[in-house]
Amino acid sequence: MPHGQPATSSSPPMISWVAGEQTLTSSWRSENGWAPPKRTVLADDTLSADSAYRLASEGVGLIWTGDFQNAKQLLHALARRTAKRRTKYLDLPYPERFHQVRLARAQRARTLGMLCLPVDPHHVLKHRRAPDVKAACLAAHGDTNNSYVLPLTELLGLISAYEWRKNGIEIPALGTRIHAHYGVFAPTRSEYLELIAQAPLPQGPGMLGHAFDIGTGTGVIAALLLQRGLTHVTATDTQVRALDCARENIERLGLSSGVTFKQTDLFPEGQADLIVCNPPWLPGRPSSGLEHAIYDQDQHMLNGFLEGLRAHLTPQGEGWLILSDLAEHLGLRTREELLDKINAGGLRVKERLDIRPTHAKAKDDDDPLADARRLETTSLWRLRAA
Repeated sequence: MPHGQPATSSSPPMISWVAGEQTLTSSWRSENGWAPPKRTVLADDTLSADSAYRLASEGVGLIWTGDFQNAKQLLHALARRTAKRRTKYLDLPYPERFHQVRLARAQRARTLGMLCLPVDPHHVLKHRRAPDVKAACLAAHGDTNNSYVLPLTELLGLISAYEWRKNGIEIPALGTRIHAHYGVFAPTRSEYLELIAQAPLPQGPGMLGHAFDIGTGTGVIAALLLQRGLTHVTATDTQVRALDCARENIERLGLSSGVTFKQTDLFPEGQADLIVCNPPWLPGRPSSGLEHAIYDQDQHMLNGFLEGLRAHLTPQGEGWLILSDLAEHLGLRTREELLDKINAGGLRVKERLDIRPTHAKAKDDDDPLADARRLETTSLWRLRAA
């Protein structure tokens, strides 16, 4: 019978399963913030894809003990089965269509996340034909003396992120590569960086001095601002892993003397000649830690930036808001609401620079949100005190 142990708020998440006549218990790890499955079964190469799909759909965790490569094949088989469960989204208006698509994708991810791997201390996999994942896991989480269980989808994400980190992402506007750490938003959409590289800098006596990079992430915007002639940048973020990532990139580029890092929500103390913010573009509640770069809960970052910007600008300073209008096409926010927020912050729009995205999703006709994505424009709003 399926067996398991739910997580409690007063103890670390744990997961249990029966092996023979023994009940085994291990720590549970999920970067997505998923609770461990309440029911579990032992699974190996003898488990059929149909049986695995039925169990996973019922919320039963599959504790995989078989061949690692076979586990990946089973995951692909589960993905094909979940893909067949399609809904006619195109008949739905926005924003209902967006919410239904997001819900379906979350349910699909949770079903696939039921295929789980036990990992030995120091991130060692004992499965046949398993790769050495220690370096990837160390980069994301550091070392551990404890065994744990995690979804195979998340382990594969760790491995992929580690390869991105090693190889880096080419940034044409910067003329070099940026290396994103696991869990830090990767600048794979380069059009907004082109806007930052080309936008007119604020003019006035003593300008090109101090800049703030709000929500620095990988540090790519801070690097661009220094490249454009700003003498110093204060880069802020709420996440330690983001600040570590930004610091590493800035050091690699030989720009450390020009950047100060601050762990804070939005603004550091003082004023700056240029303040740049690229908040998450979609209003909504993140369903996992990895979604915080996509969804801005209660529009906290956007509202906070617009409400506090004026007080942190020097008299001739500018704020640059980098924002896609995809939320408008999805029915999540109107242009009038955005302009009202700008006006309420005592700000005026000096100029708006636009660019169309070139990423693959904009051309994917199989995406149920494709019609909205085709209309998307990314803008750099040059804001001044009114």
